[in-house]
Formats: sequence, structure tokens, C-alpha cells
Amino acid sequence: MLLGSYSGILSPKRRTAIPKKFLEELGTKVIIAKWYEGCLVLVGISTWEALLQRITGEARIITGSVRDTDRFILGSAYELVPDEQGRVVIPTALTGYAGLTNDIVFLGLGDRVEIWSQEEWGKREDYIASHADKFLESIANKNEK
Repeated sequence: MLLGSYSGILSPKRRTAIPKKFLEELGTKVIIAKWYEGCLVLVGISTWEALLQRITGEARIITGSVRDTDRFILGSAYELVPDEQGRVVIPTALTGYAGLTNDIVFLGLGDRVEIWSQEEWGKREDYIASHADKFLESIANKNEK
């Protein structure tokens, strides 16, 4: 399971090393794509389809929402093969979308890794911490119904 957060550095040529703990679980090929709230998502090839299924659900009809989700995620996805040190080059379109410059954060979330600019993750983490009780209550209320 992908857990925890790790700091990383993005070189001027957009190269970074995936944390070893994550790479061991992700495997020898990974998919990177745009994700929500302005970050990127990183998953192993073996879990990519399951992640897409969770997002679109059991959609049998390709509705506008499904098409737009496909465009947003699949249209921005790249397959990467880390080198012996776990390094990959993140495509320009993705570093621009996520505002990645020098300091980045890898966040393990069970079946996926999110990649954030350190500054944006700090803001998001503060927001989550200040609203955590409301999030939990909202989830609990939905589960009671």
C-alpha cells in the first residue's frame, strides 16, 4: 500500500526520483497524468484501469461527464519507465499544469501517489486540517443514509 509523504526535487530538466518505497510497489512502468486540485497522479500499470473504474464507476453509456473525465485524465496520461535510480522526466505539459518547479511532494494514498508542488501542498494540507472535522461529518452523514 502506498502511504506517507516524501519530499523531492525537480531538476531544471524536469527530472525527479520517485521515492524508493513507492517505486517498489508501483513497478517498472508507471502512468502519470493530470489529477484533481492541481496535482498529478502516479500509478502502476497494473492499477491504472482499476483507478479509472473508480472514477467513472459502472458507466456503460459514455455520457458527457465520462467523456470529459476521459479527456482530462487519459488525454494527459503518459507512460514512464524509471531508470535504475528511480528517476523519470515529467512531461512539460504536466509540470506546467501542476505548477511544479523545484520542491515537490509525493503523497501516498493507498492505490495512487499524488505529486504536488510543495507550496500548493502546504496550502491544501492547511485547508484539509482546518476542515477535517466537517469532512468526517459529511462522510458519516452520507453513510447513515
